[in-house]
Amino acid sequence: MKFSHVAGTVLISAATAIASIYVYSKFFQPKGMGLYQNGSDSVPVNYVNYMPGTAGNDGLTPPTDFTQAAKIGTPGVVHIKTKINPRQLGNNLQKRRSMLEEFFGEQFEDNRRQYYTPPQMASGSGVLISDDGYIVTNNHVVDDADEISVTLSNNKTFTAKVVGTDPSTDLAVIKIASTGLPYLLYGNSDDVQVGHWVLAVGYPLNLETTVTAGIVSAKSRSIGINRRNSRNAIESFIQTDAPVNQGNSGGALINTAGELIGINSAIASPTGAYAGYSYAIPVNLVKKVVNDIMKFGNVQRAYLGIEYKDPNTMSDEDLKEAGMTRGMNGIMVLGVPESGAAAAAGIKVGDLVTKINGVSTASIPELMEQLSRYKPGDKITVNYLRSNKEQTANVILKNLEGNTDIVKLSVVDQLGVDLVTLDKEQANTLGIEGGVVVANIGSGLVKKQTNMKSKFVIVKAGTNKVLSTNDLKKRSTVKKRPGWKVSTWATVTATSIIMT
Repeated sequence: MKFSHVAGTVLISAATAIASIYVYSKFFQPKGMGLYQNGSDSVPVNYVNYMPGTAGNDGLTPPTDFTQAAKIGTPGVVHIKTKINPRQLGNNLQKRRSMLEEFFGEQFEDNRRQYYTPPQMASGSGVLISDDGYIVTNNHVVDDADEISVTLSNNKTFTAKVVGTDPSTDLAVIKIASTGLPYLLYGNSDDVQVGHWVLAVGYPLNLETTVTAGIVSAKSRSIGINRRNSRNAIESFIQTDAPVNQGNSGGALINTAGELIGINSAIASPTGAYAGYSYAIPVNLVKKVVNDIMKFGNVQRAYLGIEYKDPNTMSDEDLKEAGMTRGMNGIMVLGVPESGAAAAAGIKVGDLVTKINGVSTASIPELMEQLSRYKPGDKITVNYLRSNKEQTANVILKNLEGNTDIVKLSVVDQLGVDLVTLDKEQANTLGIEGGVVVANIGSGLVKKQTNMKSKFVIVKAGTNKVLSTNDLKKRSTVKKRPGWKVSTWATVTATSIIMT
């Protein structure tokens, strides 16, 4: 009897252990790398019947038609609908409204009423990037949304939540609660060449799934659209002539093998409708942003630590004074902050940066795209010309604070503004000890809850003085509703030299 009891105990323990290991591996253990993105080893269901075993570039040869690529792409693109609820106008706006009503004869009692903005509805597109419901789209598609719904190509609708956003690249990650979904495999946007056939897949003008075709007409385009929401905007678009309209934003740009090579983001148009050119964010940049958001909650942005100017924005006199030419095959270094990565690597003012990790950076968009693929602490090689002699530097990239630490999401980040410490000379001119300049206002608490404008100066957080960006971060604690009183002073002139 004793033996049977012991044997039974052993068997029960073994079964329990096996069950525990299974449950842990099934539900709790982080996914491994896998053959495809998000740790999956199986081919997405939308690719199974249309590719020879594994994804590759076999299908890049120009086809007789685009049926195969369209069948692969359409199940992985979703329709996103958003709603912004009515919002009470700020005190200043209400006072202005009251003054107008009083001037035009409204009764005094009416001035005490509360005013609200009407509800707003909008729609866009998104791309499934995993079988468990992660979706990449444009930040401007979900910006400020109180409600987000996602409709799949099979007409099933889900409520989505925002995982994270990055106004600098105009990207966002949202998620729906579902599994076994078709999703698009990442291609390689570095392989995309001018003249390649591409397809744009999305939901333009509130239509059902729509596929259009065109060719890549240019690469590394910068059109200035992301600067509306971020001072450190990153733009290196793939330009195509595939027809794209309002509602296509956040949709897929795919190659003829059905691989995702970009996220459609903007059009160049004098009328607001398609006029010949559309712009997509390269998928190699998308991958970095998405991975950071899913791992850290925000994007870990690396900086080389140089100051520069775009030759195309400078006059001939300014170019001559800086020793630059409009057609320079590289980026002229105009400043090297002591705490930056470039200074530590020996890069100096006057050097001409030509390559990052062996990839040509002949223009600012190309430089920005390459750097945006790395995080603080990553080691890269930088090729540069000094006195017309090529040299190579080994650089350890840093964050904006001048170190290699992981940057955690804070209340300051939730403000949705770019901040710069007011320098002493400007502070003296304004007659204040110091402050923080709001260099640019994107999406966030400041836009939603205040009437602040770009170039205002924050001088207090609560009852505490704010003399620098570090002060502001120290004074802010993580709360659902930061109880800040924001004081503003006169505007200041922001420098046009950009840090990267």
